[in-house]
Amino acid sequence: MAQQADALPGVSYVMPVLNEVEHIEAAIDSLTAQDYAGPFEIVLALGPSVDGTNEIIKTMAKADARIRSIPNELGSTPGGLNAAIRASTFPVVVRVDAHSVLPTNYTRIAVETLLATGADNVGGIMKAEGTTPFEKAVAHAYGSPEGLGGTQHHVGGKAGPADTAYLGVFQRSRLVDVGLFDEDIKRGQDWELNRRLRASGGTVWFTPDLTVVYRPRSSLRKLVRQFVATGIWRGELARRFGSANSIRYFVPPVAVLGIALSVVLGIVGVAVSIPLLALALAVPALYAAFVLGAAVVAGARNGLGAGAWYLIVLPCIHFGWGTGFLLGFLKLTRNITEHTGR
Repeated sequence: MAQQADALPGVSYVMPVLNEVEHIEAAIDSLTAQDYAGPFEIVLALGPSVDGTNEIIKTMAKADARIRSIPNELGSTPGGLNAAIRASTFPVVVRVDAHSVLPTNYTRIAVETLLATGADNVGGIMKAEGTTPFEKAVAHAYGSPEGLGGTQHHVGGKAGPADTAYLGVFQRSRLVDVGLFDEDIKRGQDWELNRRLRASGGTVWFTPDLTVVYRPRSSLRKLVRQFVATGIWRGELARRFGSANSIRYFVPPVAVLGIALSVVLGIVGVAVSIPLLALALAVPALYAAFVLGAAVVAGARNGLGAGAWYLIVLPCIHFGWGTGFLLGFLKLTRNITEHTGR
């Protein structure tokens, strides 16, 4: 884009932050290192972190006046995003996650695409990368068909209109027009916002030219919590919006129900019928073979340690997400608004 810096629209990076001491510095550094020539600001909505995150941000803000923080009164992701957007001043809003590291050309390419297409929101590929064998196993699951389905924003594809986008670079005016993020939806709020943008005549645009490095959860406990919470909210969204959801969202809960039913039939088969027992055990056996085969592939690509972890990581993702989906869809959680965290 052959434009002078003063002709480029200003950019506001908005990021909700809560207990991200491992990742926050790298995430912010990737913003200040952007090669975008226009003006920018970084608006961080801070939750009540207890791990030293806010102290790091305070130090960084003192060293760079373009970094500022505001309180996230609600403490949730959509609440923090909305607070940061309201406090922003520039016409382009770039959503950033504390687990993401933007390549230096991200903003430049995103704004070029936003202006060229007239889209309301532009997004690209979420490239999960880990450093430990466990994180590498999780990262492999993010980008594989047997993990999170090998969707466009994980593996890439052709540029063009899309249902949703990872993170997002928005026209601020359009965010305001549709009412910002729904603060009652603690997970999946990006999908729901993009649904409203499209319903109001707008365009969500995917481009493979944008790639964002994403750092997976660093422990099994954090991973399970993440996917149970994500599944709960996806189930809630599926119940609310029905056919607007892709059929792939229903695969994990169906698998969970199928394996659970097989276990029940197996218990009955022990007492009643050996053939029934054999039939019931076939489903878990097939699933175990599927996981083992996937682990061999993961190990070949990412190392033996990652392959070994994949034997645990993949079922945790499937069963965490699938069980959460059923709880959310059937409204079996005590208070769905509690399922906000990492």
